[in-house]
Amino acid sequence: MQLGFCSAILPEQSLSQVLLFAADAGYDCVELMCWPPSKADRRYAGITHIDVTEFNEEKAAQVNELATESGVAISGLGYYPNALTPNQEEADLAVSHLRKVIKASSLLGVGIVNTFVGRDWTKSVDENWPRFLETWRPLIEYAEEMNVKVGIENCPMIFTRDEWPGGKNLGSSPALWRRMFEDIPSSHFGLNYDPSHMIWQHMDYLRPMREFADRIFHVHAKDVRIDQDQLDQHGVMAYPNLWHSPKLPGLGDVNWGKFFSVLTDIGYRGPVCVEVEDRAYEATLTSREAALWQSATYLRNYIPAAFSE
Repeated sequence: MQLGFCSAILPEQSLSQVLLFAADAGYDCVELMCWPPSKADRRYAGITHIDVTEFNEEKAAQVNELATESGVAISGLGYYPNALTPNQEEADLAVSHLRKVIKASSLLGVGIVNTFVGRDWTKSVDENWPRFLETWRPLIEYAEEMNVKVGIENCPMIFTRDEWPGGKNLGSSPALWRRMFEDIPSSHFGLNYDPSHMIWQHMDYLRPMREFADRIFHVHAKDVRIDQDQLDQHGVMAYPNLWHSPKLPGLGDVNWGKFFSVLTDIGYRGPVCVEVEDRAYEATLTSREAALWQSATYLRNYIPAAFSE
């Protein structure tokens, strides 16, 4: 396994600065954000450490040279839009750019793209399904052609009040993963697995790892803390941000010992990337860098540097 982090937490830094910091902090790899250069529409979005809009072999060589010089690998390319939004113009942009990210991943020799499936939150799952297939079958076919694996993150995307209760991402539960993988049975279609999202949905985050072992392409290391007092006051049907908070690994309710025990049992040998969304560490660049240092120190208990592959 390789220890990494998601570059979204360092938006003001250049690609070179991100890679050099990763090397200094003892990380093996980084998941690099590849949003279209634009203003962010939500936290951790709109961040561009690799601009793939006009990417080619020459630019890929330049990026790979920076990675080689730093000694830090690229774990995957990240772009997390809503490709199924009811805003057709926005959806078309998401799909078009996602294809560019897939191509860039191929040119770089990375072979992994992490994203969301998306969802029209105004409709039911069944009402979303035809559009899901219409959108994602061609995308996965293209990924196969490019020899790139697409890992969908399991966050329901219910973090603003207009997203509640349906959420903006279909791929949030084992039942829906089974249905997706049955309808698009490609070995290039899998998961970017994050245990924290299972915690606040009150789901077992260990059992799915065994069932979907061959579909876990990439892992996010993020923790979450449930505020039991607030949950008792509002209930599970309330807006989730009222009773849970994202935290750094080791500061929430994920049992990382059990998590890595299962991860090693299933034979996972890929990247595990810290995703910092802990508001207690967001105020300054210094505090966000400190969050990454702290997370690396903690997770090295489970991913010793000497055994990173």
